[in-house]
Amino acid sequence: MTLKKLIALLLLSGAILFGTTAVNTVMAQADTETETELSGQETLKKWFVDGNPGFMVLPLICLIIGLAIAIERIISLNLAATNTSKLLKKVSGKLDEGDVAGAQQICKSTRGPVASIFYQGLERMDEGIDVVEKNVASYGSVQMGRLESGLVWLSLCIALAPMLGFMGTVIGMIGAFDAIEAAGDISPGVVAGGIKVALLTTVFGLVVAIILQIFYNYLISKIDSIVNNMEDASIGLIDLVSRFNRANKTA
Repeated sequence: MTLKKLIALLLLSGAILFGTTAVNTVMAQADTETETELSGQETLKKWFVDGNPGFMVLPLICLIIGLAIAIERIISLNLAATNTSKLLKKVSGKLDEGDVAGAQQICKSTRGPVASIFYQGLERMDEGIDVVEKNVASYGSVQMGRLESGLVWLSLCIALAPMLGFMGTVIGMIGAFDAIEAAGDISPGVVAGGIKVALLTTVFGLVVAIILQIFYNYLISKIDSIVNNMEDASIGLIDLVSRFNRANKTA
């Protein structure tokens, strides 16, 4: 099992365990809640129960899974970050010495997508600059796909959370109209329960989506930064390879 998969599994397991414990705690404390003045945390717990845990737990699951994915991506992207100027300087030094194998070894021992792209390009040095450019571009696309891995599921959680909240809203309104039909009365006391469920599930779904959207935008900006570094570093590598080939032809 790779390190990334292990991190993802541990985060997801921990998040699910935390979510399950939180729900159980909310249910237990809500049953014994008797105070009229509630703290902020207790108010949230009360709202969770008042919104009907059967509906509220669905956006909560989206939040747990989304946070697990976001944290795993943040860790992976931070590990993927590379000091490209330092790497270029090391590779340039080896190529100036004519040590292509040494330059490849530096890239092989350096973590991150930039080093992997460098390694793929250096492996094709003897096939000409055009081949190196194509290989760097192709492998760069592969690395970009890996950087974006998991974001589609985070996007799904962002889309599902408010929809699940709206579903609870519709079901709560149906319950309110059922209560009106059963009572034959449209007094506020009859419909208040159903409307309260409807509003709370909507709010909770929107809050979950907002939280995950913030993480999603941060990840996108992080990926854009890494991709820009990859492109700049790739141009630098092409220049180094071109200079090395010209020097060898002259020699």
